[in-house]
Amino acid sequence: MWTQADYIKAYRFAAERHNGQKYPGTDLPYITHLSFVCMEVIAALRVSQVESETVAIQCALLHDVIEDTATTYAEVKQEFGAEVANGVMALTKSAALDKPLQMPDSLRRLKQQPAAVQMVKLADRISNLQAPPAHWTTAKMTAYREEAIVIHAALKGANRYLADRLQQKITDYQQWLA
Repeated sequence: MWTQADYIKAYRFAAERHNGQKYPGTDLPYITHLSFVCMEVIAALRVSQVESETVAIQCALLHDVIEDTATTYAEVKQEFGAEVANGVMALTKSAALDKPLQMPDSLRRLKQQPAAVQMVKLADRISNLQAPPAHWTTAKMTAYREEAIVIHAALKGANRYLADRLQQKITDYQQWLA
């Protein structure tokens, strides 16, 4: 069972590390996105059980900290333990790979993680399937939606509630392609 202390520790760490970053396409602080992802995870935890709620909550708040900041795996491991650090690492796209290979690699690594970590990726894409930035082309939006379909297919077994939410978001996203 997760606690408010678990949430606050991860939230504060993420807020400090992402300080100054903006949610793409807005003037909102980046922590807004992390809060949205965590809210999706918390909603899922209310209706379904998962092996480690704390891992799910903390990975939701920290999922971009290695990918988008100077934070290292070792720092996350020191603060939150190996299970959370491994989860965050699986959620991190490898910059060493060409862009088309990054998502398949991340999904392969995520499938080796517990459902608590996999559900964060579902929640992340749910959060990201809002109105696309105005500068995105139809081709970019189509590719993003198609990638969401791949994520859904790969991870839908992790959490039915989030899988159903993502499927609905994928369907709703079609309005931006019309």
